[in-house]
Amino acid sequence: MGEVVQFKRKSLADKHKGKSLCRSGFHKWKIKQEKQFDVKTGKLVTLYICARCGKEKVELL
Repeated sequence: MGEVVQFKRKSLADKHKGKSLCRSGFHKWKIKQEKQFDVKTGKLVTLYICARCGKEKVELL
């Protein structure tokens, strides 16, 4: 038999770090994909994703 490895659980502070900011509407937006063309509207689209919670938003140019 092999060794039994104990895994360390995340503390509550580490588990919920940064979520209160996102819940209040202060997301940390990063560009996921820049200048993608949307055929239906005929415009360029930029996709953003929040670095903390993973929420996505789309911005038309």
